[in-house]
Amino acid sequence: MSTTEADTDAPAFARNDRNRLRRLHERGRYDKASVHAILDAAMICHIAYAIDGQPFCTATAFWREGDRLYWHGSSASRMLRAQRPGLPVCLTVTHLDSLVLARCGFNHSVDYRSAMCFGVAHIVEDPAEKAAALDRMIDRFYPGRAASLRTSTVQELKATTVIGMQIEDAVGKVRSKGVADEEEDYALPIYAARFPVRTVIGAVEPCSRLPAGVPRPDGLDGFTPDRRLDEIMLENHHKYEEP
Repeated sequence: MSTTEADTDAPAFARNDRNRLRRLHERGRYDKASVHAILDAAMICHIAYAIDGQPFCTATAFWREGDRLYWHGSSASRMLRAQRPGLPVCLTVTHLDSLVLARCGFNHSVDYRSAMCFGVAHIVEDPAEKAAALDRMIDRFYPGRAASLRTSTVQELKATTVIGMQIEDAVGKVRSKGVADEEEDYALPIYAARFPVRTVIGAVEPCSRLPAGVPRPDGLDGFTPDRRLDEIMLENHHKYEEP
């Protein structure tokens, strides 16, 4: 059975030569719950691919539906045009959680959560399916918002390409232990610490041309100042998945 034919309801991604960690195995996460949580807490991914032997890596917004990932971009994009017949890609997401200062240079590190997903990217060709996918993207980030927006024009839809990829293989990688020095180094009079790193929401800045009396939608309640973006994204994804 090929990976694309595998049971998408399986609780974990099979380990193989493509996704198995070669070192620091304890940081690996192959269960889908862990991989999905890392993906769902993010809004931006990086997609690596090769065209005519030249490697590229593109940053773009993305979203997950089950074991499929979607992203979009300009129809004029070289990457998206190249994916029309199907293009092998590697999609990655990284959350930087802290900077770690140790007592020797070798043990300086960072705490992080990352996910690496492999598959073949294909363009969503059907216009109705593409329009529906773009609405789902909006609702995944901002629950319930798509229904309140002006409908995209035919020209706007033509100018936008939607890509879908079945996750064939994936792995998560997590470091969260902070300072980890050699036992004999802890007594050294050298400063060591962890500096937490967070991306947080700032104070809202309404459009200067917003008509008077337009209320803030309930679906944006989670976007409050000083809240962590990864927590909001994960929370909104769960709302998006609700029936």
